[in-house]
Amino acid sequence: MSENTAQRADLRNVAIVAHVDHGKTTIVDAMLQQTHAFSSHGEVEERVMDSGDLEREKGITILAKNTTVFYDGPAANGETITINVIDTPGHADFGGEVERGLSMVDGVVLLVDASEGPLPQTRFVLRKALEAKLPVIVVVNKVDRPDARIEEVVSDTMDLLLGLASDIAEDNPDLDLDAVLDVPVVYASGKAGRASTDQPANGELPDNEDLEPLFKTIIEHIPAPSYNPEGVLQAHVTNLDASPFLGRLALLRIFNGTLKKGQTVAWARQDGTIKSVRISELLATKGLDRVPAESAGPGEIVAVAGIEDITIGETLTDLENPEPLPLITVDDPAISMTIGINTSPLAGRVKGAKVTARQVKDRLDKELIGNVSLKILPTQRPDAWEVQGRGELALAILVEQMRREGFELTAGKPQVVTKTVDGKVHEPYEHMTIDVPEEYLGAVTQLMAGRKGRMEGMSNHGTGWVRMEFKVPSRGLIGFRTKFLTDTRGAGIASSYADGYEPWAGEIEYRTNGSMVADRAGVVTPFAMINLQERGSFFVEPTSEVYEGMIVGENSRADDMDVNITKEKKLTNMRAASSETFENLTPPRKLTLEECLEFAREDECVEVTPEAIRIRKVVLDANERLKVARQRARA
Repeated sequence: MSENTAQRADLRNVAIVAHVDHGKTTIVDAMLQQTHAFSSHGEVEERVMDSGDLEREKGITILAKNTTVFYDGPAANGETITINVIDTPGHADFGGEVERGLSMVDGVVLLVDASEGPLPQTRFVLRKALEAKLPVIVVVNKVDRPDARIEEVVSDTMDLLLGLASDIAEDNPDLDLDAVLDVPVVYASGKAGRASTDQPANGELPDNEDLEPLFKTIIEHIPAPSYNPEGVLQAHVTNLDASPFLGRLALLRIFNGTLKKGQTVAWARQDGTIKSVRISELLATKGLDRVPAESAGPGEIVAVAGIEDITIGETLTDLENPEPLPLITVDDPAISMTIGINTSPLAGRVKGAKVTARQVKDRLDKELIGNVSLKILPTQRPDAWEVQGRGELALAILVEQMRREGFELTAGKPQVVTKTVDGKVHEPYEHMTIDVPEEYLGAVTQLMAGRKGRMEGMSNHGTGWVRMEFKVPSRGLIGFRTKFLTDTRGAGIASSYADGYEPWAGEIEYRTNGSMVADRAGVVTPFAMINLQERGSFFVEPTSEVYEGMIVGENSRADDMDVNITKEKKLTNMRAASSETFENLTPPRKLTLEECLEFAREDECVEVTPEAIRIRKVVLDANERLKVARQRARA
């Protein structure tokens, strides 16, 4: 490539990265509002970028999405500057999305909560940004929180920057440390849509009425996309989408050259082959809508239609002189789960549900196309597949998504993906940061010790809260969340990121209580439940259907117990003094999908249908289960 470079001054590409719940999507909302991206008569919801149902329900971003802001304020000097903003997820489980988002931008806006300060996820995304040599802008968000500690948070963020930069500088000697530390800081409140470069007092709003200082900082500090005017066409596929009319859309970041509608280009595939394709439709993003465009130049982010099998990381380039770009690399998966067809006696009861192995396989393959951090491997059975992802949440969200689309599935207990190094088994570890009120310090330390976590540091801010750092096997975090929230009465904040592989840590006891297993098929009766309720807590309610081997509750002792939950009262023609009363029946526990996956043991799995989620034994027949248990004990 020649040294000749030019810049597109009217364009900026920036990704917004931060920890969960620090206000990424909210600040993108405010940016769109203030640049009048919405028409005056249109209805605008909050968190407009979280378009998926699940995203809205859980209040988290799952997929990285891009939008375009047209800025024509004072800092633009009379021009209109197009700012492409990428809203990224904050969970490490969706780390592949963040990495993909970073491959299409020239700089990063790092959001930090004015009270919580930089958390693990901030670290994870910041590291990725520095490795990609992207300039950073720090935005301290939520400065109007009553418990804001702005000064300390800025100094923590600078320490983090310095620490990460010196780590990376060891591997990349050409990293400019001074430039890294010379980062601009903007103080903002995304909800109020205000930002300022002057530090406000703790708990007060910024002194400026709008987001102008943020836009100004972005325009000054994020470099304009540079390109080679003589270079051949290079466009990198960074995301996929689908349109009901146009089929598969590939989102591209153009690095060099111009892309036109109807043009024939070379498509450089993953396997190294090159194929000529025609671009039937070219779409540019305007606010939240995609509008047809005739051509797009370097630095722009556009969508193209007409290429059926294109996947993430491939390149569209010049026919005569193809120059493909390197593929996107993503961290390896750490957690796996077996997903297969529903094999329970109640399978296929839901009308119109998708129950066949072919349907499930097609859906998993479809997921693989757009989700770069997933891997799907075959198992010994033709109707079950091993799905590997970054974390438990990512896999649970995939199963929940499929359930809503009408699939019936059996999902196994999440396991870790191990590696063998020098003949020893190694497992993935995570670095965990936990913030809890002081009184729960003992409970959390005990919980982590039981899950083989070792404490690496602890600090007390003097505010009644303690911050602890642990290194814990990823296995120990399966089913951790529910237990942790119970132990800290919902006050604790825990978050983690992947931290390499270490030797196997030994057995981990997940659950001390056994299961109550139904010993025959039938309908649950209140009579049986009243008689059994001293023995444990139930997951099923009267009149619901059960089958042999289904788990109907949690035993208060450590071992499993077979129960007849369908037992009916013997009827006589004598009038009873006390008729059967419902009053003393304890209401059952309703478990969500994530809780079911957490609850299940090694010999249990979760049956998922569009209407119900049930936990069952893998082997339904009680005699068969005994045989399997004996074989295990012998081995």
